[in-house]
Amino acid sequence: MKLVIKNLRKSFGEKKVLKDIDFGFSEGKIYGLLGRNGAGKTTLFNCLNDDMDIDSGEFYFEENEVKHKIGISDIGYVLSTPVVPEFLTAREFLKFFIDINKENITNLKTIDEYFDLVRIQKDDRDKLLKDYSHGMKNKIQMLIYIISSPKLLLLDEPLTSFDVVVAEEMKELLKSIKKNHILIFSTHIMELALDLCDEIVVLNNGVLEHVEKSSLNNDEFKKKIIDVLKGEDDD
Repeated sequence: MKLVIKNLRKSFGEKKVLKDIDFGFSEGKIYGLLGRNGAGKTTLFNCLNDDMDIDSGEFYFEENEVKHKIGISDIGYVLSTPVVPEFLTAREFLKFFIDINKENITNLKTIDEYFDLVRIQKDDRDKLLKDYSHGMKNKIQMLIYIISSPKLLLLDEPLTSFDVVVAEEMKELLKSIKKNHILIFSTHIMELALDLCDEIVVLNNGVLEHVEKSSLNNDEFKKKIIDVLKGEDDD
């Protein structure tokens, strides 16, 4: 299965943010989406998630050369600023989420098994979400998409709020779920993308460009990415 994007364009007034996105993302890989601040990474995610109308183009799943429309349940979007119902406890929220999505959840586990998966301590499981730290709210947000297991998971700077230990735990978790899924991981931290991702894609001057990593050491690869991004200054 692939996510195929064809000639996608998005402008805000006279500013062309996404000029002509034409790219394919394959199942079973984590893609690092790099770009300078304001390059349009979040705009691209909002378009793919149907939170924002596109000006032109299309995107769809393709399997065995057959197009499939992307449905609401096919996409998970982990925001950089987590949005959770703060008037519920973590346990109440997970129970509610599981109850309304039970028919679509495969390999259903107990709520405590899900808490264990992202290492939320027993003392925190019955606390109100309003009392959770930013990083813990982000864990809960990520957990609901691990439970629902959408085909496409968009991750917008999801690890920046975690300490070093938790960030490593979450990276291993993402690696463990990439099979049979497409993960696109937006970040402006190059070292994080190199450590976590199978492929690197740069959003530069409104278009996506794959940066080939093979045969390059890390320093050469970083220089190649920087050279691509510097191209924006010459536009």
